[in-house]
Parts: sequence; structure tokens; C-alpha cells
Amino acid sequence: MSDKGQQMDSDAQPPVGIDEWLERVRAGYQRIEPRQAYEAARAGDALLVDIRYAALRERDGLIPGALVVERNELEWRLDPQGSHRLPEATHHALRAIVICNEGYASSLAVHSLRQLGLHRATDLVGGFQAWRRAGLPVV
Repeated sequence: MSDKGQQMDSDAQPPVGIDEWLERVRAGYQRIEPRQAYEAARAGDALLVDIRYAALRERDGLIPGALVVERNELEWRLDPQGSHRLPEATHHALRAIVICNEGYASSLAVHSLRQLGLHRATDLVGGFQAWRRAGLPVV
């Protein structure tokens, strides 16, 4: 008897590892560097969205003006059509810059937001740690 969990339908694609998937996801949009994100937020052209979990925020601090949204709530809070959306989630053209700790989880989060129609969503290259290394404001 064979293990159905390990069999693939003849039409199914072979499994993709996380590194390859991340590369494919990132190929679909332009990521942003810390200084560019800072300037876009300062100019009112972007909303910084910090998805790091509480322990990291407590340990390392916060980016002033960034909206804190736990990763598991992100899609519900930023979907302009959602019943649980935040006041900032007014339209699909919202330029949300998603920030995680090092810039990996944020890329996958952006993929999800783009599936919801937030076509300007992007993420911070290197995440919060790159922001901090760039000497940008942290409180």
C-alpha cells in the first residue's frame, strides 16, 4: 500500500522549497530599502506596517509612526473591503511597506496582501534590523 500523502497527481507541480518560493514571490514586485521607506513615510506616500511579534518590539524598539499589526491579523486589518479593516486601509492603492525583523516573513506577507488587491504593497529589504543599521529613528 502506498502513502497517498507522498504521491503526486500527474498534473500536480513538484513541491517548491521555501527559498525558491521566496525568490518567486519577490520577483513579482519591487522591494524598498530603509532610507527610501523612511522618505516615503515622511512624505505621506506610504504606510509603514510593523508585523514583528511583541517580544521583538519590546527588545528592539519601534519605528515612530509605524502601524503595528500582528502578522496573523494583517490581511484582515489591511483589506479595504474587510469588516475588520483599520481606518488607514481605505483603498487598494494603499502603499503599505511591511516590516518584519529581517525581511523574510514580510515578503510572504506582501504576497498575501497583493492577492487581496493591494497592488502597491511592498516590504523592507533587511527588515527592522536593516532600518536600525541605517541609523533611522527607533523609539
